[in-house]
Amino acid sequence: MRTAMMQQPRALRCRRNPAAVTSSSSSSSSLSFVISYDYYERKKKQQQQQQQWFVRAAASDDSKMRSNGKEEQEVLRLTLSDAELASRGFSVRRTAEGLDVGALNEVFARVGFPRRQEERLRRALDHSRVVWLSSSSSSSSPVAFARAAGDGVFNAVVWDVVVDPSCQGLGLGRAVMERLVLDLRRDGVANIVLYAEPRVVGFYRLLDFAMDPDGIRGMAYYYRKSSSAAAAATN
Repeated sequence: MRTAMMQQPRALRCRRNPAAVTSSSSSSSSLSFVISYDYYERKKKQQQQQQQWFVRAAASDDSKMRSNGKEEQEVLRLTLSDAELASRGFSVRRTAEGLDVGALNEVFARVGFPRRQEERLRRALDHSRVVWLSSSSSSSSPVAFARAAGDGVFNAVVWDVVVDPSCQGLGLGRAVMERLVLDLRRDGVANIVLYAEPRVVGFYRLLDFAMDPDGIRGMAYYYRKSSSAAAAATN
């Protein structure tokens, strides 16, 4: 199996894998959990275990720590480096520039997400931090994608984490999520949350997200005409 894969062109290393679980978060009504990236709890745990995942954690006021006159910024160790991904034929993109929105919609559909109106989706991408992977540096079609929206300072919500079914099981979902979290942390964003289906909660826990940290529960607004009409009648 390994020999056969080595003989394939890099761009064809993704292949159909129906048994793989899609790592995803979306605005679908089926989502039942809200989990948060527990950065500070991770730092404490890793200090106790003497594991150096972060070179230096940013202080809560986002000030930079100095050592020997050099700035040391937070660095997350990536499971797959950009070079390793490139050796497998994947190109890392960190902006929506060049992204084929129609192709992204196709990936959404293949993993069970609703298709979006392309113009509205483009507007959403314009207001999001984006990480995606393509099967080559010249391809505009994503094989893995994640985005986050927020105020750019304090808070961010992760949306639309998808991996094309033909590329699942290769660590690409983790690759885009690690980079998205790293980019947000470099922006100084400390509160990162997402909605997750029960079947992928374990995936996000591996990325140091936690359900209901400190007893905080998430709530989502659902507009109902009946309740709105009743409220209007009482005013």
